[in-house]
Amino acid sequence: MRHRRDRSGDSHPADRCTDEQIVAWILAQPAPVVACYEAGPTGFGLARALLAAGVRCEVVAPSKLERPAGDKVKTDRRDAERLARLLRIGELPAVRVPTEAEEAARDLVRAREDCRTDLMRARHRLSKLLLLQGLVWEHTAWTGAHTDWLRSHRFERRGVQLAFDEALDTVFSVHARRDRLDAAITEMAAADPALAGPVGRLCCLRGVSTLTATGLCVEVADWHRFTGATIGAYLGLVPSEFSSGQRRVQAGITKTGNAHARRLLVEAAWHHRRPLRASRPRARRADGQPAVVRARAEAGNRRLHQRWCRLEQRNKRPTVSVVAVARELAGWCWSLATLDQHAAAA
Repeated sequence: MRHRRDRSGDSHPADRCTDEQIVAWILAQPAPVVACYEAGPTGFGLARALLAAGVRCEVVAPSKLERPAGDKVKTDRRDAERLARLLRIGELPAVRVPTEAEEAARDLVRAREDCRTDLMRARHRLSKLLLLQGLVWEHTAWTGAHTDWLRSHRFERRGVQLAFDEALDTVFSVHARRDRLDAAITEMAAADPALAGPVGRLCCLRGVSTLTATGLCVEVADWHRFTGATIGAYLGLVPSEFSSGQRRVQAGITKTGNAHARRLLVEAAWHHRRPLRASRPRARRADGQPAVVRARAEAGNRRLHQRWCRLEQRNKRPTVSVVAVARELAGWCWSLATLDQHAAAA
């Protein structure tokens, strides 16, 4: 979908095309017809409409499209012609089109991620406002005692008091919004049959709660697209490389793919640094899972902790070790998510 823009940057309403109009125009072309477009903020509605009409449609990943170094002219017409040529020879890097249910679950999880970011920023603003007044909390922050300490403050100057009240109210309101989203995600994970199985199995791993498991499942969507060796590359957890001839140079991780899933895995990987002990929350999450699932998760927990120990013995920095463990944790998550349900129930 393209809009004509004037010099002010505003699109003309008369030039907007709906999905139905685009589908009707494509169906009017001489058969056979194949369509493609770059993934963007308009989503996958057009692709679903074309597929429903019997037209093959590929949604292209813009970050995977290579452009010649000498090509310094970029226009919509040239881009469309280039996409058409690549589509004809089958060289387009297409992305998977999620179902409407998968996209709805992803929207909910990403709304919670946005809320988490808002809460972190609201807390930072409040703490920096207090720091300007010479007030610093020396103990663990954002506990009950910390909340009581925040509520006890009164300032003589009205401007400072109003700014403090607004900042404190923002923290409380965003925190309540995050709790509502957490409850909604937990309810969705339990009610959706497509999520309940993989989420329940992933929760047997250390550091993987229901929220983390649900976030991984909705972001990856179809675990069967990958293997234990390729899931790390999809999430950007493999080293970047610049090699030629006999010279091989590896640098930091690529950080490509899904940033949300990568952050969840890195946060979960920190839990494997501590020695493996019995955990009541993890035991409750594993309750009801088949023995083969619990055994595989226990093997993964032991393996990941051993990985941490070997990296520390090699004097690796914790920030390097946690990424290596997160990459291996992604493989264990894939192993549990793709575990055959019939075999697991046996």
